[in-house]
Amino acid sequence: MSTTVFCLHALGSSSEEFAGLRARLAGTLDLIGIDLPGHGRSSSVTGTTVEEMTQLVERAIGRSGATEWALVGHSMGGKVASVVAARTVDGSNGLFGLRAVVLLAASPLSPEPMDDERRRSMLAWAADGEIGPDEADEFVDANTDARLPPEQHLQAVHDVERTAPQAWTDWLVRGSREDWSSEFPPNPVPALVLAGAADGDLGPDAQRALNLPHWSAGEFAVVTGAAHLLPWERPDDVADRIRDFWRRRVDHGPAVPAATARVIASPRVSARMRGLLAVRALPDDPDREPRVLRPEQLDTLRAVARVVVPQSGDRPIDLALRVDAQLADGLGDGWRPDGLPTDVDAYRAGLDALRAESAHGDEHLATVLDAVTAGSYTPAVGTLDAAQLQAWVEDAAVDLAKQWVAHPATMAELDYDGFANGGDGVRKQGFLLLGAGQREAWEPAGDGR
Repeated sequence: MSTTVFCLHALGSSSEEFAGLRARLAGTLDLIGIDLPGHGRSSSVTGTTVEEMTQLVERAIGRSGATEWALVGHSMGGKVASVVAARTVDGSNGLFGLRAVVLLAASPLSPEPMDDERRRSMLAWAADGEIGPDEADEFVDANTDARLPPEQHLQAVHDVERTAPQAWTDWLVRGSREDWSSEFPPNPVPALVLAGAADGDLGPDAQRALNLPHWSAGEFAVVTGAAHLLPWERPDDVADRIRDFWRRRVDHGPAVPAATARVIASPRVSARMRGLLAVRALPDDPDREPRVLRPEQLDTLRAVARVVVPQSGDRPIDLALRVDAQLADGLGDGWRPDGLPTDVDAYRAGLDALRAESAHGDEHLATVLDAVTAGSYTPAVGTLDAAQLQAWVEDAAVDLAKQWVAHPATMAELDYDGFANGGDGVRKQGFLLLGAGQREAWEPAGDGR
């Protein structure tokens, strides 16, 4: 089943701008456009601040019932998409299942760079209560590298004309200037940031400086032959880049079953817990370089993981990569078997001792690990003796198993729902918090004994 992708359009546009991408990505992704307030078929009465637009999008995603989804944000819609994504991974908006974000010539979380004279001219277009066809035509031509084909040009101009003047003005005066850049830490969601080579204020330099740093797992590319209206100008190129990004970076790791995803998104789960599970459910980047291990050591740890924690399905969790990140961040459990060096040094030494054995296949490695665990294997290389290697293998097995169990898809497989901790506020898991001298409602007053 295709992943649902919610698409947020640019200023003066509508969900119609994604028609070309929707057709080209059908079968891989299911694109659903959302008309932001004052655009397309949506009334500006619903609110035109970034907060109000964000809430509209969050409600639409929640109502959809989607449990595995992504975001595409173009220009103005990019700013909104970034806020939605940030509030999803911190758990605060009650959504779960975000897999990736694609930003097309996106307005950043910081105030959008815009030439003052151009801003004044655009504001003047809506001053008399409507945006005329000549102004709309000028806007579309100014934001494309070459004139669009007739049908696409007419639709793009029509979208500008039907934009509510209030929404147009509110974005130029206020929304584009809102500063959300200090509200959220860097986002770990896989992100593709695209810029049109001929774009002005939101071109390659702006995307590198203002958008890319917000995404710790982001990648950047420039679309040639395009300016600002990427979905209209280069739908084939943009679709190809999204498809390739999805294949390389997103279509990995197990999906969380819909029933479990709905529980995580429910009020029974606290925002903090929901955010932790949202990050754990993100796909691993198979091409990411290890942070503390050498590549060959990571490969050996992946082999150990296949033996110690065998996983079913064709989208396994990259447990070794997650353990490498755990080591880099110093997030072990604090316990280390007596006689071993520090965690990182112990891992490096243990993996070096098993590297040659892992080259003979998983079945052979399983036999070796059984011998190591029994204390009957003497390493031929490395700095660890038999007892140290035995202790390290036991410690590594615990780390790998913990990373497996911590994934919400595994919790679903184990039928574990302990993350449903009663939600935020006072917990009511079969009891109430009582102060001295207080009684449950069902308790008789008695005589105080």
